[in-house]
Amino acid sequence: MTSLTPFVRRRVLQSLSRTTTISRPFSASSRRADVAAGTADINAVEEAQKQSTQPQESEGWLYVSSIFPIRLGTWDVRYYVGSAREDTLLTKLSDILSHVKAQGFRVVSVEPHPKDGGVFVKFNYTRQDGSDSSLNAILRDIKETSAKRGGLPSWMPGWSHGDAWVVKGNPWKEDMNHYASPLLKISFDGPDLRDETLYNLLRPYGRIVTITPPSPVPAGTLRSAVVNFRSIQSATIARNTLHGLAIPADSGSGITRIRTFYQQPIQAHAVRDYVSSHPKIFLPVFIFLLGTLTYTVFDPIRVFMVEGKLEDWFDFRQYKAYKWLRSNAIDYFYDEHPKDGAQAQASWMDTWKERQDAQGAVNRYLSDLPNTVMFIHGPQGSGKSRLIKSLLKDSDRKALIIDVAALGNVTSDVALVTGLAQQTGYWPVFSFLNSMNNLIDLASVGLIGQKAGLSSSLADQLKQILEVVGTGLQSVNTTYRKNHKKELKRERLQRLQEAEDARQRQRILEGTWHDGRLDCVAGNGAMSELGIGDELMGEADMDAPKTAEANVSEGKSTGNEKVAAAAAAADDKLEKIEEEEDSRKQISEEDLQAIEAMPIVILQGFQSKSGNARREELLNELATWAAALAENHVAHVIVVSDNRENAKQLARALPSKPLNTIALSDADSSDALKIVQSKLQDAGVDLIFNKEQTAYLERVGGRASDLESIIHKIRSGMSVQEAVDDIIAGGVSELRKRAFGDDVEDAKNLAWTREQAWVLMKQLAKKPEVAYHEVLIDFPFKGDETPLRQLEHAELIAINMTNGRPSSIRPGKPIYRSVFEKLVHGKQICTHLTNSKINDLIRGTDPTFQATQDIAFNEKIIAANETIIKACEAELMTLKEVEAGTSHWWGSRRAVTAREEYLLKKMRVAQEKVEILDKQNVSLKKVLSKLKS
Repeated sequence: MTSLTPFVRRRVLQSLSRTTTISRPFSASSRRADVAAGTADINAVEEAQKQSTQPQESEGWLYVSSIFPIRLGTWDVRYYVGSAREDTLLTKLSDILSHVKAQGFRVVSVEPHPKDGGVFVKFNYTRQDGSDSSLNAILRDIKETSAKRGGLPSWMPGWSHGDAWVVKGNPWKEDMNHYASPLLKISFDGPDLRDETLYNLLRPYGRIVTITPPSPVPAGTLRSAVVNFRSIQSATIARNTLHGLAIPADSGSGITRIRTFYQQPIQAHAVRDYVSSHPKIFLPVFIFLLGTLTYTVFDPIRVFMVEGKLEDWFDFRQYKAYKWLRSNAIDYFYDEHPKDGAQAQASWMDTWKERQDAQGAVNRYLSDLPNTVMFIHGPQGSGKSRLIKSLLKDSDRKALIIDVAALGNVTSDVALVTGLAQQTGYWPVFSFLNSMNNLIDLASVGLIGQKAGLSSSLADQLKQILEVVGTGLQSVNTTYRKNHKKELKRERLQRLQEAEDARQRQRILEGTWHDGRLDCVAGNGAMSELGIGDELMGEADMDAPKTAEANVSEGKSTGNEKVAAAAAAADDKLEKIEEEEDSRKQISEEDLQAIEAMPIVILQGFQSKSGNARREELLNELATWAAALAENHVAHVIVVSDNRENAKQLARALPSKPLNTIALSDADSSDALKIVQSKLQDAGVDLIFNKEQTAYLERVGGRASDLESIIHKIRSGMSVQEAVDDIIAGGVSELRKRAFGDDVEDAKNLAWTREQAWVLMKQLAKKPEVAYHEVLIDFPFKGDETPLRQLEHAELIAINMTNGRPSSIRPGKPIYRSVFEKLVHGKQICTHLTNSKINDLIRGTDPTFQATQDIAFNEKIIAANETIIKACEAELMTLKEVEAGTSHWWGSRRAVTAREEYLLKKMRVAQEKVEILDKQNVSLKKVLSKLKS
């Protein structure tokens, strides 16, 4: 049995001398158990006192600290370092303990406890006098022996600060995930111990910072005090030496057995309780820290990723190894000889004057500092993408292309943010956090009465991405300029070095160059030691080369001096002029380099869509961002759109500067014919068009996409007539679906009515263009411009502008003129021809569709005129009553008569229209019956 300390023995004797007990707030059963346990311990102490007068064999435990590293968590790699040296450390410790002979000390077992960094040593010894003198003697012998042998072993070589301690309680060698901590929780299995008692008991193991007394706990739970040691090592020694120790209670009745546990300094529930109790403090601090983390950690990474996308750092095709492998392996085995697309494209552009002008305008914009945005617009198929690709191919500048059309077709805000981030190289992006932030905001409303501000709107997210991308563009610009300046400086130094070498070689040839290093070899005495010799011979010491003129004027020294002075002055002036030219050249090179360093930002598909708020928000943010890039000279910005109306958002972003606008129109007839011939010749088809074929090609017009389709069909074996008819037939089917819908339900979703589309097609089938205001005023538009604008957005029609106002309407594509003619063809002749003749004349058309559309249109006009007739009839009846009441007033009667004549004339016109249209409907219905039969 482990011997008791004098302090514990004194407490035991005091408890034996008392006969009274102090009541505690425990149950009766608990008190009986404590009394029984205390009585047993006291009996054991009395028995030990009776036998203490004679030496006896005893058993004890030692705890040797700092043999292994104290493990602080599962992540602590020092634990594995100590485990690797476990056998060596235990062997050395056993060797030291084997030389300890005090009080018959003999080691029974050595049991490592690496989690707390120590070792338990079980030993036998001879105890005398019933005191602790035997254990103290053993500890002294261990310290002396270890000091002679270099100290107790430690997991870190050369660092031994361990010590041996007597285990007063019961060793508990647990391996749970209860890692060491400076906070030691001491539970009392019995009456509580005062702070003074705990301090006297624990202070020998290390300095104590604070002692937290026990707090009320639920019934059946042990009360505990928390002792905060200054070091973790002191806490581990106290825990492993005192766990399970029985101490007489301070009250003098009973025994208290202490249980020791580690307590982590910060507990999860404490953080949770603080957050829930102080949301008004925690949430603002959390938002601030989160924002700081974003700006200090993630934004630099995102700028780097954007710069990498522009510089093609992540494109393996730009690596030298890939290029070498492709040129020496892939291209070597696959010897392809494709048609030179650049040459074919150049030949096409050479034949298209409008494209040459547009390309020249874009080049002029890119060769100057940007102060505005370039806006390129033209209908689909007009060659906008082809123009941009040719510019990027001819230029070596970095370009960032954003497909706005693809971003506008997404179905959610998260998809839009993710898509923009992917196109610009913005990474990392945490789109899923927005949903979590929304939930946190909802929760914060219930906690603090307002939103926490974590969630951000779509506009804020887009703005954040574009700001980071702008920073990346600026970084690319700055990096390019720095590298270019270094290259210019290197070239200038190289030129200076070459000029100096040339002067030195010239001086060597003339004999005026002197190398001071030769003086050490050629000199003698002190002169050779000092490394100096004769004075250097300069150009002034040389005789000037004599010419014939010099020989004639040899005696005229004064004249020669004047000539020499004039020559020197001329040389100085020439040098100044050269320096000024070099300075101007350097300034111009810097300006040119500043322009070439700017990347190009291209916004493709920049067009709005009615009813799509997400797309409108995207366009607004992109317009503001593009304006900022151009005004701050960060990049050249080119916006590509199908319609000029989309420039309004850019104009709002640049209110003080006009846009640099380029309109891509269709080629005229002569250019279109040259383009087709040039492309066919490039494809190996030598075809000369006759007059009839030329007339057919003129029906196609100059739209680039239609010309490409014609060329493809002719190359595949079709004749010119067949190719043109096939394109027109396809246009009829496409137009019928887009303008009229598949059925009645589909037509309801259109932004215009079928009658409005039909009347425009009928008018444009007769004339190449119609007056805008005539169409707007007449039925079925009646002054409503919205359907006309929607038809223009759908590219079914094109509205020409004059002096900033709409003036005329023409088909959306040149081929649409022929499509309109075919779609409305045959309505007049179908009323009086036989079925066979009708089929011959309107072959390829759809008479049923034409007749149904005309009938529907006529019914609308008939209904409108019948409404007019009924309104006139009602007013005439009112006028008849007015006339009866004012028959004696000549002036009033005259006004009523004039109004009646006006209404009757209006009724007559409306009635004639009703009769004519009704007859037409009857004829059209007969046509429908003939076609069905």
